Amino acid sequence: MNLKEKIYQGKRIKSEEAVQLFSWNIFELGMAADFRRGLVLPGDKVGFIVDRIINFTNICEASCAFCAFHARAGRIEPYELTIDEILSKVEELVQIGGTQVMLQGGLHPRHTIDTYTDMVKAIKDNFPSVYLHSFSPAELIHVSRKSGITLDETIKQLKEAGLGSVPGASDILVDRVRGYACPKKISSAEWQEVMYSLSLHGLKSSATMTFGMGETVEERVEHLKVIRDVQDRTGIMRAFIPWSFSPFNTDMEDMALSTGIDYLKIIAVSRIFLDNIVHIQAGWLTEGLKMAQIALKMGASDMGGVLMEEAVIKATGMENRTNMAELIDIIKNAGKIPFQRDSDYREVKTFS
Repeated sequence: MNLKEKIYQGKRIKSEEAVQLFSWNIFELGMAADFRRGLVLPGDKVGFIVDRIINFTNICEASCAFCAFHARAGRIEPYELTIDEILSKVEELVQIGGTQVMLQGGLHPRHTIDTYTDMVKAIKDNFPSVYLHSFSPAELIHVSRKSGITLDETIKQLKEAGLGSVPGASDILVDRVRGYACPKKISSAEWQEVMYSLSLHGLKSSATMTFGMGETVEERVEHLKVIRDVQDRTGIMRAFIPWSFSPFNTDMEDMALSTGIDYLKIIAVSRIFLDNIVHIQAGWLTEGLKMAQIALKMGASDMGGVLMEEAVIKATGMENRTNMAELIDIIKNAGKIPFQRDSDYREVKTFS
């Protein structure tokens, strides 16, 4: 059975076959990926959520070379939001009908488990209906170390405080690349450890991919293989979200920009290879709305969040913005049926 036959029969493909897909004609690849999407999600519905990212600090010990957001002496001023400032931002989200908050910070040298549980409890006490899809695997390990407690105890306390799920921010799970892009951050093995611990506590997650940082095609597939293997074991990932690296205002400014074709191929290959993850998200925030719209024909099934606020990508100089009405139009003009969803990807309202 050749590769094309395996794809159209819904069979699992191997890593070396995924590498081959990157050399396929973009139109043929897109058709194959859209077919595989239809096997998992019959019909033409595309979801989105009304949410807000709250970047509560940019002070970070990791100082990743690919990051434009962390506080650097003489270039970016450090800041920390107070609990009251965070609550004010959550209130603004609630007032427009938003349902999900993503708290994101750096690896702060003084933040402990109490810092994190205090934030979570304050939000849940004041806005009990708001869902917290927050923090990152790197933050969880950092906080556990700063607090002198196990990763398991860290996750247990955050869940008890009201944390709903954790974004599986994974950058790229190839230690060769991590060695120069984010050497002070967690390793691929540590990221996997967080996923396993989350699963033991019944918390859902996701997985991301930042590509275009000097990795090879084989290493891109290596990243996807780690995610697929972890999902086979845990089943906790609700979505996969790839985005291209922007070198502007970072310590990797000499890195060549990825192309739109690169992005669409990642979307399509991930849809075919990640046969155990239901949703592939179109990353309008980094790629722009038009590219995200095309991705809906290449295997993507979700537009992510309206993102009332976001600061990390903005720090690179990219300022893509949207709103509910625009996302609805983008989805409809792609020949799809838009619906507002909750954090568990359940329909809240359909716009037929």
